[in-house]
Amino acid sequence: MTMESLVNMDKTWLAIAATCHVFAAIVSFWRNRGRFTDLWLSTLMLSAVTAMFAGLLFRWLRTGQGPFLTLFDVLTSNIFSLGLIYFLLFVSVPRLRTSAPAALTILGILGVWALSIPADPVPLPATFSHSWLWAHVISGKIFLGFAMTGSSQATMLLFQARTGMQGDYAADDQLLWRIMAVAFLFQSFMLVAGAVWAQDAWGRFWTWDPLETWAFITWLVLAGVFHLRATLRLPLWVGWCGVIVVFMLAFLTFFGLPFFSGAPHKGVF
Repeated sequence: MTMESLVNMDKTWLAIAATCHVFAAIVSFWRNRGRFTDLWLSTLMLSAVTAMFAGLLFRWLRTGQGPFLTLFDVLTSNIFSLGLIYFLLFVSVPRLRTSAPAALTILGILGVWALSIPADPVPLPATFSHSWLWAHVISGKIFLGFAMTGSSQATMLLFQARTGMQGDYAADDQLLWRIMAVAFLFQSFMLVAGAVWAQDAWGRFWTWDPLETWAFITWLVLAGVFHLRATLRLPLWVGWCGVIVVFMLAFLTFFGLPFFSGAPHKGVF
């Protein structure tokens, strides 16, 4: 098979996943109107995760390297990890299901975006062959998955409160902050694992390049939001806005800076 046909195969798996996420996002806006909507959503999400797993697996076996470097690899691997984490939370925590319209819209946008960019593989640098890289990448993906879930929940809570919908906002708020606590834990470990990997790869723990700096700023903002919530009696919506800001910063850090800066670990998530 030619390289073009192999790349088209990669994009075919991605197109299946993106289509499932887009349809799931549309269905999610009507989840309270149908008895079997959650079953449809679960099926579509599982289909998307399965398609992305197949696409990543076949690409990995063909190229002999993980999806760490190019924007296409980073987007597709995160579509898989974010989709898997959200699917597991959707199935296991029914109270989080109200976040589906926001979360599935994000996943659908990522899929459409990935379809629009080149998918040609690029050889990995030797510095990427390191066990701490795996710890760094996996913890980062778990952080982003929980941050996306928390941000999606916060977005829907803001919408419900603004439109006057009835709900147990106190319980939803408590759940939201448990989700963000898990995100904070894995984000902290991501920074530590990244520093250990950097020491071995480049001979320094930290150099304040753009990606490192904004990853640390994101951590500081999330820590600050937790601190404000613990020390001040702020309205619930203020904390929800803070969670959304954290995810926006994380999104730009993961999918923007690595590919538009001269950072030495360009595109490592």
